[in-house]
Amino acid sequence: MSRIGKSIITVPQGVTVTINARESGAEITVKGPRGELKRTFRPEVSFNQEDNKLMVLRKADDRNSRSIHGLSRTLLNNMVVGVSNGFEKKMQVVGVGYRAASEGNKLTMSLGYSHPVEIEIPQGITVEVAKNNIMTIVGYDKQQLGDFCAFVRAKRPPEVYKGKGIKFENEVIRKKAGKAAAGK
Repeated sequence: MSRIGKSIITVPQGVTVTINARESGAEITVKGPRGELKRTFRPEVSFNQEDNKLMVLRKADDRNSRSIHGLSRTLLNNMVVGVSNGFEKKMQVVGVGYRAASEGNKLTMSLGYSHPVEIEIPQGITVEVAKNNIMTIVGYDKQQLGDFCAFVRAKRPPEVYKGKGIKFENEVIRKKAGKAAAGK
């Protein structure tokens, strides 16, 4: 058994999990205080629900089923954690004159271009900006949150000479020495 796949998922108070088993895979709906998530899982795994505990079981012991076992358990756990607590990522805008502002469902950033970069914030995600350069992005769908953060970071990725750009809070940018170091 997979170490990750065999661990039990505890469903917190206020979260409901509905399992609809089908031949093409189980469709699971998770509802909680933050929202509702729905996902169809592969037919190689099955789900067992007892009281407030969820177990993911695999139907066969081949290599493909073993790999999907741990993945399915992690995806289901992310759904349960997302609708109960949510997920949060922090990003920094680094550079002279670089700043960000959030108004309604728009994120506006000055990133050294001749125009401000405006991004529409998707449903289910909130962005708070502190001190014009620290963004806190919160959402209940981990995949949607990660995709949005990657989209924002792609507008001005950190460059390797000065480190200017948009980076995650604990991301380490390895800087290059530049031309001055080559002559010495």
